[in-house]
Amino acid sequence: MILERPAAARGSVRLDWLHSRHTFSFGHYHDPQWMGFGLLRVINEDIVAPGGGFAPHSHANMEILSVVLGGALAHRDSAGHEGVIRPGDVQWMSAGHGIQHSEYNASQTEPVHFLQIWIQTDRLNAPPAYAQKQFDPEARRARWALLASPDGADGSLAIRQQARLLATRLEPGDAVPLTLDATKRHWLHVARGEVRLDARTLGAGDALGFIKESGPCILAGVAATTDVLLFELP
Repeated sequence: MILERPAAARGSVRLDWLHSRHTFSFGHYHDPQWMGFGLLRVINEDIVAPGGGFAPHSHANMEILSVVLGGALAHRDSAGHEGVIRPGDVQWMSAGHGIQHSEYNASQTEPVHFLQIWIQTDRLNAPPAYAQKQFDPEARRARWALLASPDGADGSLAIRQQARLLATRLEPGDAVPLTLDATKRHWLHVARGEVRLDARTLGAGDALGFIKESGPCILAGVAATTDVLLFELP
């Protein structure tokens, strides 16, 4: 089974400082057909205006990944972690038994564009944890690079779930194989740009979910610089 999730069908929130698109139900956006995809519960694409941001708020028992596409995002949490996340960076926060954090645009002049991703944790009420790592986008040109995994393989961030997050960057003419395993679920999300997957053309924000699908296919770059995320889920 292949599920199609077009970018335009996502939930939308517009405030004076925020434009957010929700792949799955989140906050005031509720669609019973899109409550998540297995363990993957949230993919929010946020554009935050200069000086804007999310005031301190709490989370518990969730693995939270932030991927910045443009600009700079300032993070601070109640466990004492703080830093600025820039393009190429991936931030992991395991909310554990409970943590409060804030996220603000680190710039007073430029917007910040980022994805926030939630994956259900494999343990309840553990101590909160945090890590941030820079992954050179050019190092994943026309290849899959591992960004997050259960065991921190290949220099990836180690998260508390049997799930993996991979990414590739494609320029026009680039191609990368995508091999599906029928024993796993896969979610393919185009962060920006445009790709072709066999007969399908996918643009920024478009996504496909694969359930009990197997076999190889080819992901090819169509437009200028395209970034794609792939989730492998149990």
